[in-house]
Amino acid sequence: MQQLQLPVEMRTLANGLRVVISPDRTAPVVTVGVYYNIGFRLEPRGRSGFAHLFEHMMFQGSENAGKMVHIRLVNSSGGILNGSTLYDVTNYFESVPSNALDRVLWLEADRMRSLRVDDENLRNQRDVVKEEVRMNVFNQPYGGFPWLDLPPIANRNWANAHNFYGDFQDLDAATLADVQAFFRTYYTPGNAVLLLVGDVEPAAGFALAEKHFSTIPAGAPLPKADVAEPPQTEERRGQVREKLGTLPAMAIGFHVPPRRSPEWCALALADRALHAGRAGRLYRTLVLERQLALEVAGGIHYPMGDVFDYNGPMQMVTRILYKPEFSPEQTIEAFEQVLSELRERPLPPAELEEIKVKLRSDYYSALEGGLGSQVPRFGLMHYLACFTLFDGDPGLINTALDGFLRLTPEEIQAAAGRVFRRENRSIVLRLPVAKVPQAAAG
Repeated sequence: MQQLQLPVEMRTLANGLRVVISPDRTAPVVTVGVYYNIGFRLEPRGRSGFAHLFEHMMFQGSENAGKMVHIRLVNSSGGILNGSTLYDVTNYFESVPSNALDRVLWLEADRMRSLRVDDENLRNQRDVVKEEVRMNVFNQPYGGFPWLDLPPIANRNWANAHNFYGDFQDLDAATLADVQAFFRTYYTPGNAVLLLVGDVEPAAGFALAEKHFSTIPAGAPLPKADVAEPPQTEERRGQVREKLGTLPAMAIGFHVPPRRSPEWCALALADRALHAGRAGRLYRTLVLERQLALEVAGGIHYPMGDVFDYNGPMQMVTRILYKPEFSPEQTIEAFEQVLSELRERPLPPAELEEIKVKLRSDYYSALEGGLGSQVPRFGLMHYLACFTLFDGDPGLINTALDGFLRLTPEEIQAAAGRVFRRENRSIVLRLPVAKVPQAAAG
């Protein structure tokens, strides 16, 4: 197989900001990203929800660009923009005609240097975040399931186990000084990477980055978050009431090996054998053959991301919506039988080859698009940011698949045997209110 050879260049400014450029002159469009190494699990104790809150705060204006100015200028340039918060990063990105690049970099630098953090913006955005939680979690069937329900059951370190949307008490208790301190601590050049992907010459891109960002103070050294998770030695279970949905659901998680280790690569291919949509072993068995479940989905870092865009302890999660005539134990037993096949027998070579081909195809597709392909080369920008922040090497974009494509059926079987153990398993049941008493008794 021919090796990927995407052009990638990186420089680090004197204040610590890493600048990564991948030129592509096929269309007069450039995608810009600024990624900060602060996500859900990196926020300090007592500040739950701050990472997500700041995703909103960053659109409330800066010293030289008032409220809505950033959005209006990007839109009037013919561009689109957005942001998101994940476990380990918060990102902000725009895709604009390349002749608007200078303007976009000025906007991004202005809010990195001088975000408008005042009482009015804090009150407004705190209320917006709380309303988002009400809409997406409290007032939705299976809202927050399983990404909010499973971590408190499966993890013991607060960093990995707390409510990532934020406890309302923490959000309400936040003072203006707290929020300003959070900004000064985490929104610094040394905790960020600037990405330029598309129609930009590297020399010109680096010059623009120097022009707009080099005068931003470096800030104090960042406190290192402790996200280590102690080894799990026994099965963990929990239960959540489902107030709106009518079907029982469960999520089953297994802690996976450290990212970029050989065993992690092997487990990722086992994951793909299990979770490949309708072609995955779990869907085929539980939905099509046994007709026990109505929906099965999952994966490593499900449903927040994939194997490349996190940096710390993580689980392979399976989400099952099953028929009420089956008990939780019957569903778990059927699930376990599928996993036992991976532990006991190597993948057939033909199936493994299909998995590798699909892995490569999905990776290339992600590099081209992402976000429904609304943002050109979003996936390339996203992975470049993650490889830079987590590994210090954006060049991994060209070699990220190597460790997966070398694997044998026996290596995948061995990884499945070590990971898919009952004592490494966590289960959370999401049971409709009317079903809780009888299901819990069984």
